[in-house]
Amino acid sequence: MTAIQVRGLRKSYHGVAAVDGVDLDIRQGEVFALLGPNGAGKTTTVEILEGHRRRDDGQVSVLGADPGSAGRAWRARIGIVLQTANDAAELTVRESVRHFAGYYPAPADADEVIEQVGLTAKAGTRVKALSGGQRRRLDVALGVVGRPELVFLDEPTTGFDPEARRQFWDLIRGLAAGGTTILLTTHYLDEAEALADRVAVIAGGRIVAEGTPSTLGGRSTAKATVSWIGPEGRQTMLTDTPTALIAELSQGRELPELTVTRPSLEDTYLELIGEKR
Repeated sequence: MTAIQVRGLRKSYHGVAAVDGVDLDIRQGEVFALLGPNGAGKTTTVEILEGHRRRDDGQVSVLGADPGSAGRAWRARIGIVLQTANDAAELTVRESVRHFAGYYPAPADADEVIEQVGLTAKAGTRVKALSGGQRRRLDVALGVVGRPELVFLDEPTTGFDPEARRQFWDLIRGLAAGGTTILLTTHYLDEAEALADRVAVIAGGRIVAEGTPSTLGGRSTAKATVSWIGPEGRQTMLTDTPTALIAELSQGRELPELTVTRPSLEDTYLELIGEKR
């Protein structure tokens, strides 16, 4: 059951390829993170999937339809949470959600959505008086009030403090648990690792790696770094068999400050995009 299928997607601007043959498969009900540096083709790809930008070539199916020609019924099945949004700042939270609900044929109850995103206490507050984190929660409320099957989240926690980010993560997990497919773009690697079932890295207009956060780019099979304090100071060794190495090194003695690490998602990501710079 595929929510998004892309084959050979291409888009150029003034003869320069922004998206150069992208293939993607996103399953229904999964959280999929699309990662990449600025200028890699991430935004263009997502805008094509949303139906907001025309492609030059390739096949694209989103919820079984071509977003380039799909109509209003299809648009009612998707939700979009932009990185920045302009709205009527004088409206209250409840007024905003009810207003957006009117765009959809079978919207959710506005007060239930407000409760779902944790804004019940702010339902009567004007939008201009909300904090940054509360504003993003409202953005999600506006994006899901139409009961979408698929939600696009563009850099949802930019500018959040750590506590607000983790509260927002709980909100996203709740949407995913309800069966909503989520396509997430983010520059925060810990966010992708915490939320995504699968991730893809785009660089130079192409997908350079795809997999689960734990296996992306061969993370799960990469050599481990074993480090400890020896007679001559900090010692470090790379190995495919860290348990055997530790047993050999210890020989019944302690290895002070022993650590065993494999490449982090950030390490892997930076190596992947570095290959395309």
